[in-house]
Amino acid sequence: MRRGLVSRVFHASGIGSAEMRRPGPIVITGFMGCGKSKVARELALRRNVAMVDLDEWITARVGRSPAQLITEDGESAFRKIESNALRDLLAAREAGVIALGGGAWIEKANRDLIDEHGCTTIWLDTPFAICWERIAASEEDRPLGRTREEAEARYHRRRPIYALAHIHIAATTDLISAIETQLG
Repeated sequence: MRRGLVSRVFHASGIGSAEMRRPGPIVITGFMGCGKSKVARELALRRNVAMVDLDEWITARVGRSPAQLITEDGESAFRKIESNALRDLLAAREAGVIALGGGAWIEKANRDLIDEHGCTTIWLDTPFAICWERIAASEEDRPLGRTREEAEARYHRRRPIYALAHIHIAATTDLISAIETQLG
């Protein structure tokens, strides 16, 4: 049942089209709290490929979380680490599905790198209210979204850039609730 729902979601949104025949991994992007990791895990399971969460990969590689890196070294230093990690991850060709951090797609150099590796990009367009509900409920430190106002401004600034992804999934409240119910 769980896979059936995700299959219907991806089929209805265009996954399976010509864009899915690109040679590289599937890359999931979207704002913090939109569901990138959950959807990426389920899609990787369905396609029987390895899934990598870029933020988790960075934490394992550097020994500090993205939140720690941003807080301790600044966002600019973190973005350099993030870009280098993405470059190495794509070069290793170990992941069939990659969940980006919320800001990785915003960097043009990262989008170019993703395109050079023939990746299919999917934007999970989740309403801000749902993202904020998840951010507020999470125990995870989010230094780039500590207040609702700050997060919402960032959300609206990033939307036009997220829209550059190959595939756009408009994740409505009902869809997100259904996915979360099915994924547990």
